Amino acid sequence: MKKIGKQTIQMENFPTISQSASIVGPKESEGPLAKYFDRCLEDEFWGEKTWEKAESKIIKETVNTVIAKSNISSTDIDFCFAGDLLNQCISSSFGLREINIPFFGVFGACSTFVESMCLASVFIDSHAAKHIVCAASSHFCSAEKQFRFPLELGNQRPPTSQWTVTGAGSVILSSEGNGPFVTYITPGKIVDMGIKDANNMGAAMAPAAFDTLVTHLQDTNRKPSYYDAIITGDLGYIGSDILEDLCKTKGYNINHQHNDCGKLIFDKEKQDTHSGGSGCACIGTVFSGYLYQLMHEKKINKLLLIATGALMNSTSSQQGESIPGIAHAISIENCKI
Repeated sequence: MKKIGKQTIQMENFPTISQSASIVGPKESEGPLAKYFDRCLEDEFWGEKTWEKAESKIIKETVNTVIAKSNISSTDIDFCFAGDLLNQCISSSFGLREINIPFFGVFGACSTFVESMCLASVFIDSHAAKHIVCAASSHFCSAEKQFRFPLELGNQRPPTSQWTVTGAGSVILSSEGNGPFVTYITPGKIVDMGIKDANNMGAAMAPAAFDTLVTHLQDTNRKPSYYDAIITGDLGYIGSDILEDLCKTKGYNINHQHNDCGKLIFDKEKQDTHSGGSGCACIGTVFSGYLYQLMHEKKINKLLLIATGALMNSTSSQQGESIPGIAHAISIENCKI
């Protein structure tokens, strides 16, 4: 493992993403990717009394599912990296308090899923672990309640707003296996362009995605065309357009390779999600379900996955603060470089 360029780490032992699992809520179950998820829920509560308890159950069952699918005993899993959007990551810590695996609570807002994978890759590549489970969750109702308005108020959502994905995604990274392999990780820097609108996450996060993407390409001496797909986390339609325009200012045309999980998970015309999906589970479920299967089917062989996050909370918004953005990138390939 070695650092190259400004902020990219090149793997030497190439951690394998050995298994994945995903569970989504009812709205996601009506979207175009429904068949790729392990379980589609019929209601947001899933038998629990609160949305927060439901989210904890979702991440718990997603982690249990990925372990069961992997045929790896839970006693052989060295660490768990997981996080969510709620205060002090209560969905993850409450949901996973019984798994009896050393736990790292991770917060990177909606970038948490890839941040967890980046950290796990470093652990495995340095021989500190053989198997690590990574997970992230979000819930539309709990996120709206915490970050914007209680649903009971019935506030009108502006066109720039995005729909927080209800669900959880989980993967197991292992020291041995047949791929897909983690080849590079590019941790992002905090980028703040002064956006203050909590209903325009795409605009707040796009500059961070741009910074990380350009840095990754420069550090690795790669062009966008090297990748079969460059997938961002939850920029949605507005943020994706901003990212593509920003890339052109540096001479990079990513229009052919780029797509966004916030655009993929919902049907824009039929589901009225405005600018698309968001939340930790957006990239978590789309990768763990849809993209992971495409890589196994060799329909995608070289994937650059860039998760974006808005590093704000309700207090910072109430105090008039801007919204800092973050983006972490991970290069996943079917062949070792």
